[in-house]
Amino acid sequence: MSTDQPPSGQPPEEDPFLKRPQEPPPPSGGQPPPSGPPPEGPPPGDPYGSGSSGGSPYGPSGGSPYGSSGGSPYDGGGMPPPPSSPYGGGGYGGSDPLSGMPPLAESGRRIIARVIDWLIIAVPLGIIGIPFGIYRRATEDSFGSGEGVGFQLLTIVAFVAYDTVMTARTGQTVGKKVMKLRVAMLNDGATPPMNQSLLRAVVLWVPALICCACLWPLLLLILILVDKPYKQGLHDKAAKTVVVAVPQ
Repeated sequence: MSTDQPPSGQPPEEDPFLKRPQEPPPPSGGQPPPSGPPPEGPPPGDPYGSGSSGGSPYGPSGGSPYGSSGGSPYDGGGMPPPPSSPYGGGGYGGSDPLSGMPPLAESGRRIIARVIDWLIIAVPLGIIGIPFGIYRRATEDSFGSGEGVGFQLLTIVAFVAYDTVMTARTGQTVGKKVMKLRVAMLNDGATPPMNQSLLRAVVLWVPALICCACLWPLLLLILILVDKPYKQGLHDKAAKTVVVAVPQ
């Protein structure tokens, strides 16, 4: 084994921990930097110079994001188009409340949906009323008795609660789900909140269940058929809602 030592002050050539000085990177193009004093005036490409070769980022020829040739997001040429609605037209809340909403429901489908909802509530109530002799008392003109009033209140609560809860949850009762319909707020297409759903259900059911069993549904139907452009019955106008078709 050799005992030769490297000269003092110099690390061995193969020392792996030696940090060698970094060479300055060559200029682009492979040419050495020119010698002598720097030229007068701003260098080429100075973003604040007035020369045409550099181009100011704030000038019209420098590709400025705010210049007319750079496609400003605030001028007419660079403005991105608004996001398209899945239902066509603009977004909710435009000048037309129906802009961006699904099409309004057909009147025939609304009638079928209402009949389905009525049967869902009326059939169980009819079964409940049989043991209490509700229908026998009604034929004897004694429906104003305590049993008759109690059953009438139960009927009102059942219809109003059913329509309110179902509408506030998804905008759909069972009948509307079957017929592919939905209740929506006129201003933005959202599902009606609980207070609007309750108001809508009260106007829809209470008059018919108290005194106008035939006249009130007929009046609502006529208004739906003739109302333009939203096909709103009195219950829709009170709650500011519309009934729309569910997209397939």
